[in-house]
Amino acid sequence: MVPTAPYGSWPSPIDAALAAAHDGYPDHVGVVGDDLWWTEARPAEGGRRVLVRRRPEGEAQQVLPEPWNVRSRVMEYGGRPWDGTDRAARGPLVVFVHFDDQRLYAYEPNATAAPRPLTPLSPVGGGLRWVDPRIDLDRGEVWCVLEEFTGEGPTDVRRVIAAVPLDGSAAEHRGAVRELSDGRHRFVTGPRLSPDGRRAAWIGWDHPRMPWDGTELILADVGADGTLRRARTFTGGPEESIAQADWAADGQLLFASDRSGWWNLYRADPETEEAVALCPREEEFAGPLWQVGRRWFQPLDSGLVAVVHGRGATTLGILDPESGELVDAAGPWTQWNPTLAAHGSRVVGVAASPRTAYELVELDTATGRARVIGCGHDDAVDPAYYPEPLIRTYTGPGGRDIHAHVYPPHSPDRIAPADELPPYVIWAHGGPTSNVSLVLDLETAYFTSRGIGVVKVDYGGSTGYGRAYRDRLREQWGVVDVEDCAAVARALADEGTADPRRLAIRGGSAGGWTTAASLAATDVYACGTVIYPVLDLAAWLDVTHDFESRYLESLVGPYAELPGRYRERSPAQHADRVTAPFLLLQGLDDAICPPAQCEHFLEKMAGRGIPHAYLTFEGEGHGFRRADTMIRALEAEFSLYAQVFAIDRTDIPVLELTK
Repeated sequence: MVPTAPYGSWPSPIDAALAAAHDGYPDHVGVVGDDLWWTEARPAEGGRRVLVRRRPEGEAQQVLPEPWNVRSRVMEYGGRPWDGTDRAARGPLVVFVHFDDQRLYAYEPNATAAPRPLTPLSPVGGGLRWVDPRIDLDRGEVWCVLEEFTGEGPTDVRRVIAAVPLDGSAAEHRGAVRELSDGRHRFVTGPRLSPDGRRAAWIGWDHPRMPWDGTELILADVGADGTLRRARTFTGGPEESIAQADWAADGQLLFASDRSGWWNLYRADPETEEAVALCPREEEFAGPLWQVGRRWFQPLDSGLVAVVHGRGATTLGILDPESGELVDAAGPWTQWNPTLAAHGSRVVGVAASPRTAYELVELDTATGRARVIGCGHDDAVDPAYYPEPLIRTYTGPGGRDIHAHVYPPHSPDRIAPADELPPYVIWAHGGPTSNVSLVLDLETAYFTSRGIGVVKVDYGGSTGYGRAYRDRLREQWGVVDVEDCAAVARALADEGTADPRRLAIRGGSAGGWTTAASLAATDVYACGTVIYPVLDLAAWLDVTHDFESRYLESLVGPYAELPGRYRERSPAQHADRVTAPFLLLQGLDDAICPPAQCEHFLEKMAGRGIPHAYLTFEGEGHGFRRADTMIRALEAEFSLYAQVFAIDRTDIPVLELTK
């Protein structure tokens, strides 16, 4: 008979160290010759991202040892940091961005030499940065996006498409870099060359738009000398988001646009500019362009197109552009990340499910067979401890739908007393233009296996449900997100799923904002965990990075016209309304939400007698990547809940709460 124990007190084999060790995942997949390459996070190595190579039917091997860290900082969120090509007898050539100095390097794995720099050394965090490289052996260049800081401020920056010589001549001389685009757009993606090499296509946009608001698909002719000529807007605009563009094997232009209210896939003749929807559905075939170089679709040599699509959850499908027929890959995976690569009839992507972490999956379009070929999920504990998600839709203010994933407490070792309701933590995702993924997350299991429920809310503004759902947050940040999370929390309590006296809320980045705003604006929660947050809207405008420096114009409204709205919604301006205990977690190297936001908020809280803790982490930016940081943060968060919810635990360090 299974023993009885109060919620939150259950023993669990999923400790914080195990959750941190499984935080890394494969990304930025590519094919070089017959080999599959990708990047992979290593939390135990200070969050370093390594480059990994897998030969056909062989074992995966790390390509570059420490201290090489393959990651770009362009727009702070980075993007695709590497590219590779096969040179037959000479073997592969790889170019990559090294995080520590942001230089572009060339590396020949078959040679004995170390990576050699292709771009000049510049101040760390400023100067020159590179992303989305594409090797052009015929011209002896790497075409990519160059981000160049022109002053001391975070918005003193320009971005252009550039060509970097492969011979290393630009390693000491900035002048050897050819600038290809004219700088008409403040933000650009890397160019995609047509099969005949005569045209290049890329995406551009400008402040105050974010890429999910409106972008332009730019088309240019490629001259014999490698210059881009007659650049013109092919499609798109302020109210249409083009998320990705590429070329089919027959020279037709493919792009993902939300002109119908959903990101669907279109095909256009570059000569006539007539576009046709290939598979019109009320589903998303793309997503928010937070990183340069993301791929939601991949053209195949056969003329078919591999697509990541879905509504909320996503799957991998193969689309026939001629018939519009879409056949999905069989398998358990419920989330496919926007990174696809193709080799002949095979497509490789990164996918996960509620029972498996992210792994590399290959689909053979000739046979329809899908199989795991790398980073295969390995159960470190008995899967009986994993939570079982419930996909729910709740009703919010005005009758609007709110999508959420509910993870009830679950353990094979314990059950709770029949007269006890469980505590629940509401998770507000970041972005806020993002969503939650239906995947196995050991951080979630860390709580549920101990008897604390988790519900992840896709509040209004989340992606995956069409543009209208996304636009609910326009000028309503701090209102709709707060209301939707509270509505889900109250619904859980009203239906008898959760203890109304033991509800918490947590989130990072934009989710940290929603958490803090919820503590200041509602009395729903007994406590909250606020992670690298935005806390003061007006102050954040002066210190954040260029990419998001005008984001608040769509989320809140123009500051010059609505300064009162900025003050009214900022938790830092209403610290007197916060009456619940809280935990603040902050990386000291965060350029997106700097520590000053937390420090200013704590000054306002001083002397109010509200129990709280503030933990900072050296060497961490926006998003914790080091195992020791993740362990400390997770244990501190659980200790907060244990103290507030009166849970007896002696197996985790006690978080010291001050007043």
